[in-house]
Order: sequence, then structure tokens, then C-alpha cells
Amino acid sequence: MDWLKLAAIALDRARMPMAVTDPRQPDNPIVLANQAFLDLTGYTADEIVGTNCRFLQGKGTSPAAIADIHAAVAEGREITIEILNYRKDGSAFWNKLLISPIHDEEGNLVYFFASQDDVTQYRKLQSLEAAEERLLKEVDHRARNALAVVNGIVRLSRSDDPALYAAAVQERVQALVDAHTLLADRGWREVSLEQIVRQQLDLIGSDRITVEGPEVMVSAQTVQPLALVVHELFINATVHGVLAGPTGTLAVRWEGLEPDNGCKLTWEEANGPSPPPPPHRSGFGALMMNRMIEKQLDGHVRRDWTDTGLIVTITVPDGRQSADTAQPE
Repeated sequence: MDWLKLAAIALDRARMPMAVTDPRQPDNPIVLANQAFLDLTGYTADEIVGTNCRFLQGKGTSPAAIADIHAAVAEGREITIEILNYRKDGSAFWNKLLISPIHDEEGNLVYFFASQDDVTQYRKLQSLEAAEERLLKEVDHRARNALAVVNGIVRLSRSDDPALYAAAVQERVQALVDAHTLLADRGWREVSLEQIVRQQLDLIGSDRITVEGPEVMVSAQTVQPLALVVHELFINATVHGVLAGPTGTLAVRWEGLEPDNGCKLTWEEANGPSPPPPPHRSGFGALMMNRMIEKQLDGHVRRDWTDTGLIVTITVPDGRQSADTAQPE
């Protein structure tokens, strides 16, 4: 048996998909393909011998990869490249392709040898590992932000009574937890402003509160700052504001801001006792609003003290903007 027949037998019985093309013929057609190549692609030998290998390409195949292969073939040089190919049934696979020129004894280019390696599962594993790494970084990022907010809550909450201090801290941390749960249930996607408001309203359960507004969606990064602000407003109204008395009412309204997808939240207290004058020293609530709304979300907070209650107007220029959770100082 001569070496050519032996090489042909070895090529056909090899487990790695292989094909040989002839660049001396028009369009560099396949002249030999082993059984492993046919099994990988789903074609028969009669269907592919005499055709160019481009039949494996499809709509998802990178034009840059195709250009690199064309250049290597035109220059008669070896190339190794990963390219998205397609089987006869239309299913895609990632092909680690090695194309190597074969020369005769005089140095003339006579064939191209091409081996294929289905690396689809390896690519999926790489993609999964990358996704897991991104997820871990995101979890770490969110955890650091949440802990920073908790740290600010602990430092800035004020009370001379240890029991009241502990309760205030616990309530604020719980508001943060509730907002986090809302985000998790939504898959860390946009959340409606109504959900944020009603989540805090349910903790009070007063029939003297009206809530109304169109559907306005805010980004996942904006949910926790807004939830803490709304929580603080509700607590202040319950302890010091209109809900502390028997006749006070509270109206919470919101609207979307066009064209930048922003949002405006109006908090209006009425029919209550005359509120105290604006404090000379900013408490936790005021500090938090300034940090989260104005510093973090690039929004604006306006407070107006009327004869019967407090009116707060909060404007966030982009309710879907990407922003880190605020970190009170």
C-alpha cells in the first residue's frame, strides 16, 4: 500500500473532522472530506465534494472572520480561527478552524488541509463563567452600596433614647430591605413609581392618604433611593406631620416628565396642625433627600411649609438613568 492510500485511509478514519481543498481548481473546491466532517455538518460526500466550504457559513457568521480566511487562502498561509458555522439542518456551531497549505516537492501550493473542532460547549462554558463573574461583581457592588446606606442610616439617625434610636434604625433598614426585595422580584428591572409608594403606604395603612398618578417606571438603580425617601416622608408625617393628628390628610401624586423619561413626585399635607418652622439643623431625612435625590440622582427637592402642612416636590430628571445607590455621609 503506498503512502497516498494510507494517508487517505488515516484521514477518513480520524475522529477529527477534516477536509482537503484544491486551490488549483476554480473556487478552491473540496476534493476530500472524512466521515467525521460529514457527521459534524450533516451533509453527504456527494453534496459537498466539488463545492467551496463557504456553504457552512450563515447569517451569524462574522464578516471579519470570513475576510481573514479569504486573505489567508489568497496568500497561501496557515490560519487558525474560531468561526460560527451552520449544519445542513440549520443548527449553528462554533468551529475552531485550522487551514494549512500543502506544497509539492517543488514548493508549489497543491492543496489546503482543513481541520474542524466543534468548540460550542467550550464557548458556552466560557460565556457562563463570564456571566457568573459579572454577576458576582454586580452582587458585590450592590452589597457594598447597601452596606454603605446602612452605615449612613446608623450614623445619621438621631435619638437620645436608645430604644427609639434602635427602632428608627430598624425601620429604615427594613425599608431598604423591602425595596431590595421589590427589585429582586422584578429581576432587577424597572419598577413602577406606584409600587414604590404603595409598598411604604402599606406599612401605615391610613385611610387619610390618597395616591394617584400614571404609570411611571424608574430604573433599578433609582428604586432604593426613592423608597428610602418616601419611607422617611411617611414616618415624618406620622410622627410630626398631618398624620400625627386626627384630621390631617396626605395626597401623594406623581407624573412623568417628557422628553427625558424623568419623574415628579408631589407630597402634599393638609388639614393638619400648623407645622413647626423649618429646622435650623438638618435631620436625617433632609440629609438623605439631599444626598440621594440631589447629589446621587441629579434631581431636586423643594420643601414648602404652608399653614396646614408640608408640601414636598421631588423631581428626578431621568427616572431610568443609571446611578449607584446613594451613600449618605
